[in-house]
Amino acid sequence: MPIKNPELTPWPLKESRYADDYKIFKVRSDRRTSPRTGDEHEFFVIESVDWCNIIALTLDDQLVMVEQYRQGTNLIELELPGGMIDPGENPLETAVRELREETGYAGDAPESGGFVYANPAIMNNKVHTVIIRNASSQHVTQLDAGEDLITRLVPLDEIPKLVENGTIGHSLMVAALFRFQIAENAN
Repeated sequence: MPIKNPELTPWPLKESRYADDYKIFKVRSDRRTSPRTGDEHEFFVIESVDWCNIIALTLDDQLVMVEQYRQGTNLIELELPGGMIDPGENPLETAVRELREETGYAGDAPESGGFVYANPAIMNNKVHTVIIRNASSQHVTQLDAGEDLITRLVPLDEIPKLVENGTIGHSLMVAALFRFQIAENAN
């Protein structure tokens, strides 16, 4: 549950308009008034669809991961499989679909591992963590035209070292792994 401070209130919206549309996200310009000063400020918000990342565990406690090139960092990143939640889908349905498409793996019924906001300073979307246990390779991959992925099985007990040394450096992957750790500690 979010922390509520009685001294802070949302900033009233004066005007909102779309600045641009980039296919996978839109940029919105909002003019808001500071309750403290009464001054108006312009903010830009990236409207993006919700996303899910999948913690897929094999019977022998290996994590199904993918390596892929990322344009923003110009690096090949070690990440969890995942993707955008399509209209009409919920995060659990997306997780099953994305895991199958990206890795060919499938497993037990998906479990919710919670969500985080991608970057609430400038974005409006949620990133869900979904856990799929007893995953095994069962299908041929079906990569999107803009994807080049290699599936990697990583022993679960190596994950902390890979985060610490920067091999896993994508903040939303680290958040998903932490959400998984919380879920496991609750059981």
